[in-house]
Amino acid sequence: MDEKSYYSRLLIALLMVLCFGVIVLQYVCPTSDCQLLHLASLSSRLGSRAPGDRMNGAGAGDPYSSEDGALVRFVPRFNFTTKDLHRAVEFNIKGNDVIVFLHIQKTGGTTFGRHLVRNIQLERPCECHAGQKKCTCYRPGKRDTWLFSRFSTGWSCGLHADWTELTNCVPSFMSNREAQERRRTPSRNYYYITILRDPVWRYLSEWRHVQRGATWKASKHMCDGRLPTLSELPSCYNGDDWSGCSLEEFMACPYNLANNRQTRMLADLSLVGCYNLSIMSENQRWAVLLESAKRNLRNMAFFGLTEYQRKTQYLFEHTFRLSFIAPFTQLNGTRAASVEVEPETQRRIRELSQWDVELYEYARDLFLQRFQYARQQERREARQRRMQERRKLRAKVKPWWGVTPVFKPTKEPSMTEQALVFSEEKQADARQTLESESEGQVEDNWLEEDDSETILDYLENVEQWR
Repeated sequence: MDEKSYYSRLLIALLMVLCFGVIVLQYVCPTSDCQLLHLASLSSRLGSRAPGDRMNGAGAGDPYSSEDGALVRFVPRFNFTTKDLHRAVEFNIKGNDVIVFLHIQKTGGTTFGRHLVRNIQLERPCECHAGQKKCTCYRPGKRDTWLFSRFSTGWSCGLHADWTELTNCVPSFMSNREAQERRRTPSRNYYYITILRDPVWRYLSEWRHVQRGATWKASKHMCDGRLPTLSELPSCYNGDDWSGCSLEEFMACPYNLANNRQTRMLADLSLVGCYNLSIMSENQRWAVLLESAKRNLRNMAFFGLTEYQRKTQYLFEHTFRLSFIAPFTQLNGTRAASVEVEPETQRRIRELSQWDVELYEYARDLFLQRFQYARQQERREARQRRMQERRKLRAKVKPWWGVTPVFKPTKEPSMTEQALVFSEEKQADARQTLESESEGQVEDNWLEEDDSETILDYLENVEQWR
């Protein structure tokens, strides 16, 4: 047998096998839906995706997939309930619900506040005009705001109002607006949100801001219906401002509100007699405030962390079912990060802000656990959707499984007849394979998160977020 004849016969044999396979496929799986189901099954076995199959939470189509691998060695320190971790509120922007932004100084609130009024996909976007500090954020079809923040309603409850001020002021403020417009609105749901930042770098950022002349004199510090007296809240400087103060001078003032600012602003000050320091000891006072701040933070609809911009964006979108137009960015080269701070100075700042340090560690743990929980939930829902799609395809295929053609050959069966009889024997195996594939669940390779990122995150804070 010459080489040419050998290759010719081999080619004919391959063509016959191909024709045989096509005949078997057309008989067992005559519809295009069935064939696509087999292709998708084969694709999943090979570790690839079928055309049009978007793997939420794990594939290239997921804009937050890179955030999963960034936290590999995160070990939770606190035990939270499912209620604490699950955050997906029924925010009705067309109804009467209001998002209230609690803006703590030097945590990135200015940038986040701008995201709220300029960067959310809305049926009726906020109207922002050049040269104007405030935007008009009306609901679709109404002249009623859905957002209470610096860039929508201004400092209506005082400059950088804290939790105690906002919870007492916002409902009455909204009611007064309704009275002025001569209408009565049904009861509202208020969803409080805030942004926190690492205490050391927030403290340094506030010092640099004060050094440039900031005072926040317009802050009211309203509590229990009254303003604090001068003896209750003394000033750290004489004159109009504290511009040019050194870090040592800034840390030396015992009345400096920069110390533990985040804990104080998130707690219910009424529990400790507001700014009256004579009611209880200092340690007892701060212990009560810390627990109150943790409780309020845990019950808030949402909070983000300056050090985790993309995760902050993801959790806000997941919580309120709203999407941002442009992604958040993690900026480097902040003014606070440019300050060379000796380890001893950092230690002293941590001592001055010891309650903020404890609050931030608690908040960071809760934040990352919420991110993990939300991603796991998203993957679970994606698996369920894929299983439902497979069941629908299998339902279309099932009617063909029961068809068994009967042949009564009077002569040696032809190649086509042999193929049909052979395929009949394989139907049970094909049916069992389809059912096992559609019912099986693919376990997530969920990545745990990294607890060692704190030091790196210190160098990646955002000074522009004020």
